[in-house]
Amino acid sequence: MMKQISEASPDPRARITGIVYLTYFLTAIFAQLFIGRVVVYDAVNLIAYACYSVLTILFYYMFKPVNRILSLFAAFFSLGGCVVGVLGLFHTDPYDINPLVFFGPYCLLIGWLIFRSAFLPRILGVLMLFAGIGWLAFLSPLAKYLSTFIEIVGIVAEASLMLWLIVKGVNVQRWKEQAATTHKYIR
Repeated sequence: MMKQISEASPDPRARITGIVYLTYFLTAIFAQLFIGRVVVYDAVNLIAYACYSVLTILFYYMFKPVNRILSLFAAFFSLGGCVVGVLGLFHTDPYDINPLVFFGPYCLLIGWLIFRSAFLPRILGVLMLFAGIGWLAFLSPLAKYLSTFIEIVGIVAEASLMLWLIVKGVNVQRWKEQAATTHKYIR
C-alpha cells in the first residue's frame, strides 16, 4: 500500500492533499462554533486532528524527494502536535504542552521543503516559514499583542498552500526529476 502511494503520480496526490487540507480547515472552523458544548467540540476536533494526521502523511510523501530526513522530521513534529492536541482535548496531557510547540517547527520545516522544492512556488515556502515563526510567537508574551496579525499570517500561508494544491497541484515533471535525483542518491 505505501509503495503504491509513493509511486503514484504526484499531481492527483497533490490535489487530494489540498482537499484533505481543506477538510481540516473546514472542520477546525466548524469546531469553533461548538466551544462550550464539550462533547460536540471534542468530537469535531478529533475529526480535525485525524484530517491533519492524514495531511501530515501526504506531505511526507510529497516532500520526500526534496529531503527525506527533513520531511520525516516534519512529519514527527506534526504528529506530535496532533497527539498533544488530542490529549489536551481530554485533559490527559501530563505536561500541558501547547500543540503550537510542534506545529510551529512543522510549518517552518514544510516552508523550507517547499522553498527547496522544484515543484511548488517558493513564495508558498516563504509564507509557510512566516506562519511557523508566527505559531512559535504564540508561545511568547508578545502573543497577546500580535495574536490577530499572527493568525492572519498563518491562515493566509496555510490557505494559500491549500488552494494552490487544489487548483494547480504540483509541477509533475519537476517533482519526478527531483524524485529521480533523490532515488539515485538513496540507492
